[in-house]
Amino acid sequence: KKSKTTKTKIKHPKSHSTMTPSRLSTAAIICLQLLTSLTSAFVPSSQISGAQQLTTTISKTHFTHSTSKNPLFSSASSDNDTPDFSNVGFLILAGGTGSRMKANMPKQFLTLRSSPVLHYSLDLFLEKLPAHCAEMGVSPPAMVVLVMDPKYQPEYQPIVDKYEGKLAFANPGKERQGSVENGLKKLVETTGNGDGSGGCDFVAVHDSARPLVTIPEICHVVSDAKEYGAAVLGVPCKATIKESEDGTLVARTIPRSRLWEVHTPQVVKVEALLRGFEKVERESLEVTDDVSIIEALGEPVKLTRGEYTNLKITTPEDMDVADAILAERGVDEIQLV
Repeated sequence: KKSKTTKTKIKHPKSHSTMTPSRLSTAAIICLQLLTSLTSAFVPSSQISGAQQLTTTISKTHFTHSTSKNPLFSSASSDNDTPDFSNVGFLILAGGTGSRMKANMPKQFLTLRSSPVLHYSLDLFLEKLPAHCAEMGVSPPAMVVLVMDPKYQPEYQPIVDKYEGKLAFANPGKERQGSVENGLKKLVETTGNGDGSGGCDFVAVHDSARPLVTIPEICHVVSDAKEYGAAVLGVPCKATIKESEDGTLVARTIPRSRLWEVHTPQVVKVEALLRGFEKVERESLEVTDDVSIIEALGEPVKLTRGEYTNLKITTPEDMDVADAILAERGVDEIQLV
């Protein structure tokens, strides 16, 4: 049963995507991948057409490497086990400006197919994941906190009202760390007993600009966090990485076998994250993501094998790739209110 397009007061521009793909078959993607691989072997990447580069990107997101045997780098499990989410809260970070998108509004509000980018995360955590939990006989997430600029909150108040007790607002900070802190405070406030007891033991922090994360990925990373204390979704780097001190000359080539591109959600024990915030403030440390705070404490962080399709919407080209992936998945329109 298809639902109607989500209606909000925000006037979202139509998707600028120039792609109108039909469902992409695996065989077609393999053929395109082979052709672009042969082309790139003899022609500099700067001379490859935009269409060829986009085809290469789509084909790369469609496949994943085989799982590593190292338990710290492998997927959480090879079966369909779903963890209990009753002590897990989710933070959706939607306070960014998206300056690299060259759009007239933050990227999380741009229309991807039929819905704003942000709505894919809201629908996943408020509808699809709870439905999956019910099917598996486990408890759904305790709470979802939406970290959003106050000027946009009135437009999303009807959604918060609909999911009363399951969705709450928090204001963003100046940087990512401040936004996570604010969201975590709201999570503790809304799920605790007022005396420091009860509430969520784990928090899963997710970027609203990643609309393509899947339920299996979420289940795996949460399971790993419950075992190790902290876990982050990631994939092995495919590209060769060069280090440069001045942006002009190459200093060295970093071994690719040791490099991982990290995604979200990043799942951490609430108690450990609070201790980490204190350490970061006390020692004026610079951290770039949530699990970096746990690394600063000297505690382990599990790398949970994710999917290359869990891309982050950063540039206009990313919208085209995400559109193609959603078309391949046959995702229906989203209705939140």
